[in-house]
Amino acid sequence: MSTTTPVPSYRLFPAYCFEASPTYNAWVKLFVADVHALRSEPDFATQKIYFFLNHPVRFVCVVGAVVAIDDINTKYTILTIDDGSGATVEVKIVRLTPDTYNPVEFPSNTVVDNVHVVSRLGVFEVTVNHQPLDIGTVIKAKCTISEFRSQKQLELKRVWIVRTTNEEAEAWAETAAWKKQVLSTPWRLTSREHKQITDGINSKKQKAQQEEQLRAERDFKSKERRKARGERMAAREIKLESRRRKEELMMNAGSLI
Repeated sequence: MSTTTPVPSYRLFPAYCFEASPTYNAWVKLFVADVHALRSEPDFATQKIYFFLNHPVRFVCVVGAVVAIDDINTKYTILTIDDGSGATVEVKIVRLTPDTYNPVEFPSNTVVDNVHVVSRLGVFEVTVNHQPLDIGTVIKAKCTISEFRSQKQLELKRVWIVRTTNEEAEAWAETAAWKKQVLSTPWRLTSREHKQITDGINSKKQKAQQEEQLRAERDFKSKERRKARGERMAAREIKLESRRRKEELMMNAGSLI
């Protein structure tokens, strides 16, 4: 029985090409099961870049029902989201600790402006736009991706409450359409597109080099001006000193008469 790993029908492009990807700078609409299916690659593991086929993904958007709310500690609160795709995912809310939170400076006590966590003796509540989240509340969450104990975990950046079943159905339809139209097909670059990318990079490098050269020339001219000014001041000081000495000699000579 063969154990040969099948060769992918796509290639991973170099990182300098990622800006041309339809997913790299987008909130990629994913089902929760697809979040867990995102793949890491050794060359990008430390950059928190994941891949769906060869699409680079940094930001995701998920829609699902809150099935658990956990008060972990003063730094984190965890929402568990279930969208019916066969998996759940933890969404981490980063809280401002009591020593850093100032209600005058910050609109909420978390890093997400419209999310507030109320935690005191006998009371624990998470609100979105001043509306409490309950078990069963459906939310639309935009997040970055991380991992905790070898499992994908999301970190909340933006969130809205989905208020009607129509909104929920529309959101899931958008996710399905995004997967079909974008993610299901490998990302490809034509030779012309690749040349445009490399030409753009070279153009930026040339511009940066020109700016650096101009900056160096300005610095050199500035140093030369300071040097010339210093030399003029030194020459003037020598001239003044010479005059003072002459005047002193004349005064001394006059006092001997």
